[in-house]
Amino acid sequence: MGNPIAVTQDLSKTAYDHLWMHFTRMSSYENTPVPTIVRGEGTYIYDDKGKRYLDGLAGLFVVNAGHGRKELAEVAYRQAQELAFFPVWSYAHPKAVELAERLAGYAPGDLNKVFFTTGGGEAVETAWKLAKQYYKLKGKPTKYKVISRAVAYHGTPQGALSITGLPALKAPFEPLVPGAHKVPNTNIYRAPIHGDDPEAFGRWCADQIEQQILFEGADTVAAVFLEPVQNAGGCFPPPPGYFQRVREICDTYDVLLVSDETICAFGRLGTMFACDKFDYVPDMITCAKGMTSGYSPIGACIVSDRIAEPFYKGNNTFLHGYTFGGHPVSSAVALANLDIFDKEGLNQHVLDNESAFLKTLQKLHDLPIVGDVRGNGYFYGIELVKDKVTKESFTDEETERVLYGFLSRALFENGLYCRADDRGDPVVQLAPPLTADQGTFDEIEGILRSVLTEAWTKL
Repeated sequence: MGNPIAVTQDLSKTAYDHLWMHFTRMSSYENTPVPTIVRGEGTYIYDDKGKRYLDGLAGLFVVNAGHGRKELAEVAYRQAQELAFFPVWSYAHPKAVELAERLAGYAPGDLNKVFFTTGGGEAVETAWKLAKQYYKLKGKPTKYKVISRAVAYHGTPQGALSITGLPALKAPFEPLVPGAHKVPNTNIYRAPIHGDDPEAFGRWCADQIEQQILFEGADTVAAVFLEPVQNAGGCFPPPPGYFQRVREICDTYDVLLVSDETICAFGRLGTMFACDKFDYVPDMITCAKGMTSGYSPIGACIVSDRIAEPFYKGNNTFLHGYTFGGHPVSSAVALANLDIFDKEGLNQHVLDNESAFLKTLQKLHDLPIVGDVRGNGYFYGIELVKDKVTKESFTDEETERVLYGFLSRALFENGLYCRADDRGDPVVQLAPPLTADQGTFDEIEGILRSVLTEAWTKL
């Protein structure tokens, strides 16, 4: 095999020379080895030097059933031998049909039509395009605008990026698709009003959607895109009654409600679809990531019969598609992954343990740098502050120096892979595989305590 160190050095240099990593400041690896992960098992990952790390982010909110599931690899192998590829452009294949039926069975209400993509951003793009064409077919061609929330992330395609509420991510690519408007998110820790009353705050947040619809003109707004728990900014759960009020508003003004569950679906919150956790029925669900636990890429836009109805008449066609949407191997892996959910009771495991996970993380409140701990299920964010009383956040210089210059690297070096980010305010995000237990929670808390204590000395 040769010298392992030499192999590592060569691989790292090759990565820097040829692998353009996503959302990565490439210059940071000019003289620094690229972290290279070679293996995963359960809730752990291993680098090319053999060092073990706790996967505190399930890859990227993806590996819900855990790493090293040989049964999923074997399903992919068997399906590739039988039918490796065929498109769902005017044709069907058994695994796509079976998976569509299964997803429709999990989805609430009359969400029975499944349009496959290869990822969440494509699913969001699909939902916006579908909403636009739906209203044209219904004789309301001026309804094309969308409303989403400040700081929300909905993907990188041009339409999905327009729906995204992070100006710094959009600026390099503007002008983007017109018609995407933003309203306040549900971060009650930084609520501008009703910060001491979750129900009143939820009502206020939802009412901002109504005000935006009225301001733009209800005859111009097609859809509202919301994550059940907003990812960017650090895991904002919905206040009580929020989604019920949003559903009421959308019905009043004939606006579609899209539940973007790219992260929150498939057990992340303890239910197959997160809208069930918060008791609302959207018009569309966009999903991806955990559908296969990352063992093969797939995504979907799940659509209500009402919205699909005009597309099933006459010469009408949804002029949209992806080569690899509903891929046979990915579909087969998704079905096997969902079998694991059923067999091992992963959703119930999350419901049984989510409060223990939260309580373990809340122990960190005794640290001066920890301002807020929030989230739901196996999806939590820890917001970092300079002053717990005033909630003063980091300056740009402190974010660069402490969050990126120290915290991200130190967490990884101490054996925890997670996300330290400043999309909104400085946060550490945690979303381990759904098999995680109290031992996992304690390990996460221990590493965070040590590193965050040191980070405080650097402010």
